[in-house]
Amino acid sequence: MTELPNGAAAEAISGASAILFDLDGVLTPTAIVHERAWQELFDGFLKTIPEAPGYRESDYFDHVDGKPRFDGVRDFLSSRNIVLPEGPLDDDPAHNTVHGLGNRKNKVFNDIVEAGGVKPYEGSVRFIDAALARGLKVAVVSSSRNAPAVLKAAGLSDYFPVVVDGVVAVAEGLPGKPSPATYEYAARLLGLPSEDCVVVEDAVSGVQAGSAGSFHSVIGVDRGAGRQTLLAAGATLVVNDLEELL
Repeated sequence: MTELPNGAAAEAISGASAILFDLDGVLTPTAIVHERAWQELFDGFLKTIPEAPGYRESDYFDHVDGKPRFDGVRDFLSSRNIVLPEGPLDDDPAHNTVHGLGNRKNKVFNDIVEAGGVKPYEGSVRFIDAALARGLKVAVVSSSRNAPAVLKAAGLSDYFPVVVDGVVAVAEGLPGKPSPATYEYAARLLGLPSEDCVVVEDAVSGVQAGSAGSFHSVIGVDRGAGRQTLLAAGATLVVNDLEELL
């Protein structure tokens, strides 16, 4: 049975009762799928606006990573000084509206997931097993509206009785990250105060969410955002993979 760390890294976990995990980029490499889906979306859209700067790899981390999908659309468009009508929430993906573009991105993402499936990070699974063996509660807190489908595809559904995703956030009227509201809601569902919960995030907006709340600690996982960037956003500790905590 794998034990959680007893060294310096243990300070970020010691005394906690639960660990609240982001999904994409922390438990599963679906952040890569999201990056690809966003690029496909905006590459196609920007062809209709030739005067606008093209999509760059940095745009993912600068404008959409970790945010609710429609907020990501708005922030990217704002970076290009493009204003589009909102459109209805269930707008046709073919429409060039904020909600239409967001729904188009979701279709691209789901097509990629269904075609290739999702495999979790091995180090993350080992860390979850160690946390559960120690008696810690766990939950997933994701801005994605596809979190249950991704967890199922990755074979992780049985680990998490509590999943707070984009659908739950809208239903409960919770603002998305960088607000701490979705993480605080997950803590309440676990029957715990925020102070007893560790937040694990790879996105700047998610680390900011953890830092903005009264959580036990915030562990940053550097999947591309940058160690110093995550520390500056409020991470207590930054690792490249959760297996470093074992």
